Amino acid sequence: MDTQLIVHTAQTVAVIGLLGTSLGAVLGVAARYLSAPKDERAEAIAAMLPGANCAQCGFPGCSQAATAMVDGRAAPDCCPPGGASTAQRVADFLGVKLAAGGDDDALPTVAWVNEERCIGCMRCMRKCGSDAIVGAAKQMHTVLPDVCFACGLCAPECPTEAIVMKPVMPTLATWHWPKPTAPRTVALD
Repeated sequence: MDTQLIVHTAQTVAVIGLLGTSLGAVLGVAARYLSAPKDERAEAIAAMLPGANCAQCGFPGCSQAATAMVDGRAAPDCCPPGGASTAQRVADFLGVKLAAGGDDDALPTVAWVNEERCIGCMRCMRKCGSDAIVGAAKQMHTVLPDVCFACGLCAPECPTEAIVMKPVMPTLATWHWPKPTAPRTVALD
């Protein structure tokens, strides 16, 4: 009786294994030949964006914004957390020019916590998609500026208005040569 049980168990395991292998092969072939084509340019642009998925650009996430930029439905400078440097990289990648003026001259921002007003309610930490806010419950919080991608979702959550968005002063890595405002005339004498 024990031998029959072992034989039936082995047959059952073999049939289930064979069924799983064959269905896996069918799904692999279907995924390869029936999948929608992906645009590598959209994936490359999504990698350039900060990955905040904050929806400030009007799209639900960075990958949808990247697809819209490739399709021409969104401008390369539609990502506020990315700032001017990201917009310029995306425009160079797509081979388009950025619109003159607008928010290109604005400095990038970062969240800042007025520590005297912070009550430690943790509402801002729940909204932060980059985990840039550190602190504990009923303790003072602070922002790690290198991690913050300036989505601005934390500021409206603060009941004491202790969080504000402050401009980041340019460094050698983020500074851009300012565009000339008017052509200069040279007098030839």
